[in-house]
Amino acid sequence: MLRWIDILKYAANGAPKPDRKVEKTAAEWETLLTPEQFRVTRLHGTERAFSSAMCERFEPGKYQCVCCGAPLFDSGEKFDSGTGWPSFTQPIQENAVAYRKDDSAGMSRVETLCNVCDAHLGHVFPDGPEPSKLRYCINAVALEKVESNEAKATFGGGCFWCTEAVFQRIKGIIDVKSGYSGGDVVNPTYREVCSGRTGHAEVIEVTYDPAAVTFGDIIRVHLGTHDPTTLNRQGADSGTQYRSVIFHRNDEERQIALDLVKECEAALGKPVVTEVKPFSVFFPAEAEHQNYYNENSTRNPYCSVAIVPKLAKFRAAFPALLRE
Repeated sequence: MLRWIDILKYAANGAPKPDRKVEKTAAEWETLLTPEQFRVTRLHGTERAFSSAMCERFEPGKYQCVCCGAPLFDSGEKFDSGTGWPSFTQPIQENAVAYRKDDSAGMSRVETLCNVCDAHLGHVFPDGPEPSKLRYCINAVALEKVESNEAKATFGGGCFWCTEAVFQRIKGIIDVKSGYSGGDVVNPTYREVCSGRTGHAEVIEVTYDPAAVTFGDIIRVHLGTHDPTTLNRQGADSGTQYRSVIFHRNDEERQIALDLVKECEAALGKPVVTEVKPFSVFFPAEAEHQNYYNENSTRNPYCSVAIVPKLAKFRAAFPALLRE
C-alpha cells in the first residue's frame, strides 16, 4: 500500500518502472481525443468540479486511461470525497501512476500522470481516509470506466504458501495474492507478522469470476483444505498469524460464511474456531512470497512435506472445481 512518504519519494526520484510505454505526438493525440480530453490529459488542464456523474457512481468496475487504455484504478478504492472530482485511495497497482512535483497556480502539489503514456490525471493529497490517508483527485474526463464482474475474497488458514497453491488450481480464480490482514500495522513485513505482534493473519486474496465459481464454493474449499478446529495453529505452525479466518465484504458474504462454518462444524462433529470478520484492508506480502509453490516446489522441502499433501487432499475432495 502506497502512503504519502512513498508518493514524495517517487515525485523526487522518478516513477516506478511501467509495464509498457506509449508515445505519440501531440498531433496524433489530438486526432484520437475529444477537445476536452486533449485539453485535460495532454495540456494539463482541469475539468470543472462536479461536472461528471462519475463522482457519484460506485458500482464494480475498473478505470483506465482514456488515452492509452492502461488500467489505473479499481472501484473498490473509490470514495466520495465531496470535492467534485472522482477520488481514489490507491492506484490499481503501484506502477500504474507516475508522480511529479507541481508548483503551479501558487501551490505546491504532486501531479499524477498515467505511467504508460504520461497523460495528466490530476493530483494526489495526504488527506484521504485510513489506512493509506491518500486522496487521488482525478479528472473524470481522463478516465474510461470498464465494466467488470470480478470479485475478491480474503481469508487465511495457516501458511499462505499452502493456501495460495490450492486456490491457484481452482477454475474461475483469476488471481491469487499472498498477504496480511486483520491487524493494526500498516504495510507489515513478513518478519513483523511472524512475530505475532502485528495482529495480522497470513491470508490470501483471490480475484475470481462469480459466474465460474461462487463465494460459497471458495469458502467450502477453504474450510475443507485446512483444519478449522485448531485455535491459532496449523500443524507445526502456531501463533495468531496462522489463525483460521474469513473476511467478509458485505452482509451476504457474512451469512454465507457463518452458514458454512456451521455446516463444517456439523460434518466434523466438533467446534470450528474460524473467525468471520468484516474486511478492512489487505497488504500484499513481499515478492518472494508470491507464487511460492510454483517457483519453489523442488527447492524447499516444506513444499513436498506440507503443500503436496494439501494439494492431493484438495484434488480428491473437490474434483469438480479443478482448473482444466
